[in-house]
Amino acid sequence: MRKLILQEWLSLDGFAEDRDGKLDFFPSTDTDQYSDRDQLRFLDSVDTILLGRRTYELFVDFWPTASAEQEIIADRLNELPKVVFSNTLSEAPWGTWRPAQVVRGDAVREIRRLKADQGKHMVLWGSLSLDQSLMEADLIDEYHLQVCPTLVGEGRRLFPDRDAYARLKRVDMRTYDTGVVLLHYEPQRDA
Repeated sequence: MRKLILQEWLSLDGFAEDRDGKLDFFPSTDTDQYSDRDQLRFLDSVDTILLGRRTYELFVDFWPTASAEQEIIADRLNELPKVVFSNTLSEAPWGTWRPAQVVRGDAVREIRRLKADQGKHMVLWGSLSLDQSLMEADLIDEYHLQVCPTLVGEGRRLFPDRDAYARLKRVDMRTYDTGVVLLHYEPQRDA
């Protein structure tokens, strides 16, 4: 079965968006070549990118015209099939690249179907509402959290409030020159 990998950037105080819904806490000027190379290797393990509507709208303004000279992952990211979960979009063009598939309705049911298909893993980027509904349905197989050395103060958290503990097992941890720490966890599920 394919894995669903949630990859998210977080502030040190646990926010995935600041109070204005922005992502300005990401490191932007100090590109870390090791982080970029790790991300390129990671993209070789996936064959589908999953996005919510808002994340799609952010990405489509940049990625389809980015070159590998600008961003080492651009070509690989652009060539991968994408699925956009939206009840408002009817199409999701991706510049001159193959358009993304739009899925309307029950995202949890569609993700279950996609996980049962043959293929490499899938990565879910951004899309906090989608992230949280898939966490609630226990469909996330790995968490790749890139923690930025910034305190945001308030905003929107990645993890929803819970009634019970959710135990995770650390699989890997890396640090980068920008001060970003990559934390890789898997849920500990009852056998």
